[in-house]
Amino acid sequence: MLCSVSTLHLLPHPNSNSPTSQNLHNLLHSFNTPFELKQLHAHLIKTNTPLSTLPLPLTKLALITALTPDFPYAQRVFKHLNKPEIVFWNSCLKAWAEGQSPFDAILLFYKLREFDIVPDDFTCSFVLKACAALSDVLNGRIVHGYVEKLGFRSNLFLQNMIVHLYALCGAMGDARLLFDKMSQRDVVTWNIMISQLVKGGDVEGAFELFSVMPERNVRSWTAMIAGYVQCGKPKEAIHLFMEMEEAGLRPNEVTVVAVLSACADLGALDLGRRVHEYSNCSGFRGNVRVSNTLIDMYVKCGCLKDACTVFDEMEERTIVSWSAMIAGLAIYGQAEEALSLFSKMVQIGMKPNDVTFIGLLNSCSHMGMIDKGREFFNSMTRDYGIIPRIEHYGCMVDLFSRAGLLQEAYEFIMNMPIKPNGVVWGALLGGCRVHKNIELAEEAIQHLLELDPLNDGYYVVLSNIYAEAERWEDTAKVRRLMRDQGVKKTPGWSSITVDGMLHEFAAGDESHPQAEEIFQMWGKLLQKLKIKGYVPKTSIVLLDVEENEKEKFLYRHSEKLALAFGLMKTPPGMPIRIMKNLRVCEDCHAALKLISGIVNKEIIVRDRNRFHCFKDGSCTCNDYW
Repeated sequence: MLCSVSTLHLLPHPNSNSPTSQNLHNLLHSFNTPFELKQLHAHLIKTNTPLSTLPLPLTKLALITALTPDFPYAQRVFKHLNKPEIVFWNSCLKAWAEGQSPFDAILLFYKLREFDIVPDDFTCSFVLKACAALSDVLNGRIVHGYVEKLGFRSNLFLQNMIVHLYALCGAMGDARLLFDKMSQRDVVTWNIMISQLVKGGDVEGAFELFSVMPERNVRSWTAMIAGYVQCGKPKEAIHLFMEMEEAGLRPNEVTVVAVLSACADLGALDLGRRVHEYSNCSGFRGNVRVSNTLIDMYVKCGCLKDACTVFDEMEERTIVSWSAMIAGLAIYGQAEEALSLFSKMVQIGMKPNDVTFIGLLNSCSHMGMIDKGREFFNSMTRDYGIIPRIEHYGCMVDLFSRAGLLQEAYEFIMNMPIKPNGVVWGALLGGCRVHKNIELAEEAIQHLLELDPLNDGYYVVLSNIYAEAERWEDTAKVRRLMRDQGVKKTPGWSSITVDGMLHEFAAGDESHPQAEEIFQMWGKLLQKLKIKGYVPKTSIVLLDVEENEKEKFLYRHSEKLALAFGLMKTPPGMPIRIMKNLRVCEDCHAALKLISGIVNKEIIVRDRNRFHCFKDGSCTCNDYW
C-alpha cells in the first residue's frame, strides 16, 4: 500500500501505547520507492524518532536506491547509522547475481567504484557470478583485475570462480594460464578445468589433467565418464567407471546416468542391470532422468520388456519418458503399441515434442502406414506448432520410399523448404534398391556424392542395385569411383556379451581363441538351414569370385560368427543379443530367421538402423529393410 503524506502525518509517536503504533512498524517495511522512503524519513524527523531505534530494513533500502539518483542519500543513511554499507550493497549484488537481473549487479559494482566504496571479496564473488550468468568475459577480466589489485589473490574461492568464468566463456587459454599460476588448487579447481575441457570437446586434454590430479572426488570421475560417452567412447567410459568402483567411490545420480548411457551405446546389458540395481538400492528410483536413461539403455540392449517395466513403474513421467518409449516400440516394429501409447499420452494432457514425432513417423514407416504418417506430419505444425526438422523430412521420405512411392518421395524432397541432407537422399536411395528403380537411384547418388562423398554405404547400395540388375560394368565403375575418391568400405563387426565379457567378431574373423569351434558350430547350423530351404543370397557379394567362394564369404559374416558363439555359450532359453555396426545383410536376416526356429531361441540383433527380433522362424519387423 502506498503511504500518503496525510497518513504519515496522522501517525502517532512510536513510543505511544496506542494500537496505531503497529501501523508505524508496518510502514517501516512497506516502502517500495525512494519517494516513499523519504516520506517515512521525513515523518520520523518530524516526530523526533531516531532511526537507530527503529528496525528499518536496510537491505531493502539499498535495493530500492542502488541504481537510482538517490544512491548518495542511501549512503548518508548508512553513515548516520554507523553501519558498514558494503554489507548492504553486497546483499543487492547477491540478489541480482543469483536472480533475474545479473546485469544490474554489474552496474551496481561500477556505481560502488564511482563513489569510492571499496569492494570486499564477497563483492567480487557476486559480480563474478553475474558475469558467469551472462557469459560476460570482458567485465569478468575487469573484476579479475580488482581481485589482483585488492590483494585477494590468496582467496581460492575467487580464483576458482575466475578460472570457471574464463573456461565458461571459451577463453580456455586464459583459464589454463591462471590454473597453472595458482599457488594452491583444490579438487574444485581441477574439476572446473576438466568439466570445461570436456564441454569443449577436448576429452584427451581433460584426461591428461585427470591423470595427474592429486585428489579425485565423485564429480571428477563423473565428468570424465560423461566426457567419454559424449565423444563416442563408451568402452573408455565403462573402463573408467570400473576404476572408480575399485577406488571405493560411490556413484551419484549423474554418474549413473553417464554409465547407463555408455551401456546403451555399447550394448553392455549385464553392467546396465547391475547399475540399475545399484540405482534402486541408492534411492535413485524417483529420479526421472535416471529412469529415462534406463528406458533408453534397455531399448538399445534389446530388452524392450524391461524398458516397458521401468516406464510403467515411473511415478512421474516427462515428455522424454514418453518419447523414449514410443521410439523404442517403433524400432522394435511394434507400431500399433507405439501409436496406442501416443494416444494415452495425449489423453493425459502431455504435449508431444519434435522427438515424439520422429518415433511416430518411424513407426508408420516400418509398418507401411502411409496415411497415418501423412496425418502425423501435418499434425505437427497444425496442432502443436512444431516446425518440422530435417529428421522429420527424412522420416517421410523413408515412409514413401519403403512403400514404393518413389516418385512421391522424390517430389517431396524437391519441395522441401530446407535443403535435404545425405540422410534424406539416402532414404530415397534405399527405396530405389528395394524397388529396383535405377533411374532415381542415379539421381539420388549424384546429390549424395556432393553432400557426403566419403560415405561408403551409398556406393555399396548403388553397387548392389547395379549388380541385381546384372549391370556389371556399372558395378565396376562404382568400385573404381570409390577407389578414385579414396573411399574404403567400413569393416563390419558384431559383438556379443557372454558372462560379462564382450566378444567382437569381424567378417571372416579367425582371431578368436575358439574360432575353430565357432566354424564347426556354423557348419552344423548350415546343414540344418539347407534342410529348411535356405539358399545363400550370393548376389549381394560384389567380389569377382566363383559362386562357392561367394557362399564362403557369406557364411563368415560377423553376425553369423557372433550367433554361433552365442549358441555355444548361452544356456537353453536365454536370448542371444548381438550388436552390429552396419546393417544386417539380407542373407544374414534370412538365415537368422530360420535359425531362431531351428534352435528355439530368441535372437535379438541391433544393427545401424533398427532392432531385429527373431523368434520361431520370423522377425518382428515385417521386412528386411
